[in-house]
Amino acid sequence: MKILGIIPARGGSKGIPGKNIRMLGEKPLIAYTIQQALHSSMLTKVIVSTDAIEIKKMAMQFGADVPFLRPQELASDAASSLSVVAHAIDFFESQGEYFDAICLLQPTSPFRESGFVDAAIAAFVSRKTDALVSVLPVPHEYNPHWIFESDEDGLLSIATGETEIIKRRQDLPKAFFRDGSVYLTKTATIKNGSLYGTTLSSIESNPDCYVNIDTMEDWRKAETILPTIINRL
Repeated sequence: MKILGIIPARGGSKGIPGKNIRMLGEKPLIAYTIQQALHSSMLTKVIVSTDAIEIKKMAMQFGADVPFLRPQELASDAASSLSVVAHAIDFFESQGEYFDAICLLQPTSPFRESGFVDAAIAAFVSRKTDALVSVLPVPHEYNPHWIFESDEDGLLSIATGETEIIKRRQDLPKAFFRDGSVYLTKTATIKNGSLYGTTLSSIESNPDCYVNIDTMEDWRKAETILPTIINRL
């Protein structure tokens, strides 16, 4: 299976200006994801999709291919991951190069254990689903069966639609959230307008490595855990 690795990195971050090329430990944030992608034996090609010359230069220093600069309409807060991925697919197909699937690797989730990208790809290929995402377990206190929604009168109902709440933690079904580390999707699914398709599988990440950098508080967490996990990356 031919798989295109896409690392999206726009230049207009507001929460942490310039975060993709900001130094985290001994290298810029984006370098962690570039190096993990380049160490994969199952990605056919690895590119960085960016609108910023500074990010392009930094990405190329760490060995990534940056075959185009993303158009401005795909560089705003409102631009979806789906549109960014579809743009990359269209670019390569216009050059006569086709891929069976894409692997989206967000630089804001920089800590992936060594071999995790290939483990995710192997699971995706074997399960034959439209898409696969990396996940982490939802803490039991936030399990959807214990979450309530409020109506306009302030009356609560269980978010899952059940009428009786599950009383014991041990009886709660497992629930997961996307950790943002790896997204894999068939090209045909992308062309049908979806990042997830109708069949979605998952792979669990290591919770010790979890950080999703959006705020300075997230950045400080990344700085704190980096020394404890650096040998796993």
